[in-house]
Amino acid sequence: MLYCQRPTSKFLLLTFVLLLSSSINVNASDPTSSEADSDELEQLLALDEQEDHLHHDQESISRFSEAEVLSKAQRIVLELNSDISKRVIDENEFVLLLGYAPWCVRSAELMPQFAEAATSLKELGSPIVMAKLDAERYPKVASLLDIKGFPTLLLFVNGTPQTYTGGFSAEEIVIWARKKTGVPVIRISTVNEAEYFLKKYHMFVIGHFEKFGGSDYEAFVKAAMSDNEIQFAETNNIEVAKVLYPDIKATNFLGIVKSEPERYTAYGGTFEMDNILQFLDYNKFPLVTKLTELNSVRVYSSPVKLQVYVFAKADDFKTLLEPLQEVARKFITKLMFIYIDILDENLAKPFLTLFGLEESKNTLVTAFDNKGTSKYLLQSDPTQRNIEEFCSGLLDGSISTYFKSQPIPDNNNASVLAVVGKTFDDLVLNSSKNVLLEVYTPWCINCETTSKQVEKLAKHFKGLDNLVFAKIDASANEHPKLQVDDYPSLFLYKAGDKDNPIKLSTKSGSKELAAFINKQVRPKDQAAKDEL
Repeated sequence: MLYCQRPTSKFLLLTFVLLLSSSINVNASDPTSSEADSDELEQLLALDEQEDHLHHDQESISRFSEAEVLSKAQRIVLELNSDISKRVIDENEFVLLLGYAPWCVRSAELMPQFAEAATSLKELGSPIVMAKLDAERYPKVASLLDIKGFPTLLLFVNGTPQTYTGGFSAEEIVIWARKKTGVPVIRISTVNEAEYFLKKYHMFVIGHFEKFGGSDYEAFVKAAMSDNEIQFAETNNIEVAKVLYPDIKATNFLGIVKSEPERYTAYGGTFEMDNILQFLDYNKFPLVTKLTELNSVRVYSSPVKLQVYVFAKADDFKTLLEPLQEVARKFITKLMFIYIDILDENLAKPFLTLFGLEESKNTLVTAFDNKGTSKYLLQSDPTQRNIEEFCSGLLDGSISTYFKSQPIPDNNNASVLAVVGKTFDDLVLNSSKNVLLEVYTPWCINCETTSKQVEKLAKHFKGLDNLVFAKIDASANEHPKLQVDDYPSLFLYKAGDKDNPIKLSTKSGSKELAAFINKQVRPKDQAAKDEL
C-alpha cells in the first residue's frame, strides 16, 4: 500500500509562489522587480533546503545515537557459549544470567532492558557480571544451568544459582541485583544527592531516622533486604529528606514515593519488617496499572485479590483515565485497577474469552476475585458514576457474579433444544419435564459421536411428552449449577428432582441409553420395549 508523503515546506512555498505569480497582471509587471523577486525566491529556497538537510541530519544522528547506546549496552553483556560458561560462573562472585531463545517474544522484550541494566550497574561500580546464553543454540549448557523456559534469569553467587524474583524493567533489574549483592539501601547525605536520586528513580521508599541504629532502623533495613522490587533510601538530614518527601514532619519516618498523581504515601504502622512489607505490597502500584507481558506476574501476585480490569482502545482510555483515577483513590488497598489495551490480543483476548466477549472492541469494565473464580461485568455505560457504583457493589456483595451466555436461539421445530446460559433455568431447572442434557464443546473430539446418539434418542422418544432432549455448548455458556470438567457429558434432570441430575455414561451404546431412559422416565404401566 502506498501512502501520501507529508508535503515539505519547499513544496508548499513553491505552490504558494506559483499561485501568486498566476494572479499577477502581466501588463503591469516591472522587469527589475521581477528579477529581485526571483533572487529572493532562490535565497528562500536555498535556505529551506539547508533546513531540510539539517533536520534530516539531526534525525539520522539521533537514530544513530540511540542505536549506538543500545549496541554499547549489549556489548557489556557477556555472551556465553559451551567453552566459557562454566569458567565465567565459577570465577566470578556474582553472575546474573539471562537464558533466552531467539524466537521468544518475551526474550526480545527483555533483552534491551537487561542491556540497559548492565550499563547502569557498570556505572554504579557493581561487581556483578551480566551474561546471556542462547539456550536454543547451546541446549546442553542450558540444561546444566537449569534453564527450562524463556526467558530465564538466574543469579549465581559463587557458582550457586538463585531464582530471580524481581521486576523486568531496567530499573527493577538494577534494584534487585544491587540488593542481592550487598546494597539494599542507598544513603543520601546532601541535597544534591537527593536531587540526583529523585531524577533516577520513578518509585522508591524513603526512611528518615535520627540515627542509623535502633529497632526501627533495623526493621527498615530488613524490609529493604526482603523486598525485591523497590529501591530504599535513607537519610538523617531533615532538609535532604524533604527534597524526597516534602511533608516529612518527624524522625523515624517511612514513606513510598511514586511518579503518578497519588505520589506520596506515608507509613503509619509500627516499624516491624512484615508490617512494612505489607504496606508496600498494598501501595506500590499506581492508581491504575497498565498490564504488560513484563509486569503481569507482579500484578497477578498482588495481595489485593479483588481486581477491576478496564479494556479499552488506547485513545478511548486517555479520556477515561482521569475519572478512573478518581474512583481508584476511593478504593485504595481494597481494589486494584488494571488497564489492558483491548486491541492487544495476547493480553486482552484470554480475559475477554472468559466473558464470551472476545470480539468486542468497545470499552469494557470487568472484575475478578482472585481468591476464588468469580468474575463480574459492568453492564451499563463506563461512566465515572457507574464504575464507582460497580466497585462499591463488589465490596458489599451486591453485584451478581457474571456467567457468560450466547444469545437466546430459536428452538422452533428442534428435536434437541439448544440451551444457553440465559435459558438454563427455564429450559432445564424450572421445566416440569424430564430433561436429558448433552454438555459439549466445539473442540471436543468425541462430542460429535455423542451428539448423533442424542439426536437418534430424541427421535426415538419423540412421542413421550414428559421428556425433553437438550444440549449446551459449555465453551460459550455458564451457569452456577452446571459444573462440568469432562466433555462430552450426559445428564438426566428428572422432574421433581432437578438438584440431583443423574450422569449417564457416554461410552454406552444407543440401546443401553434408551433402556436406561425408558426405565427412569416412563410410567410403569406404560413401560415398553425399546429397540433402536
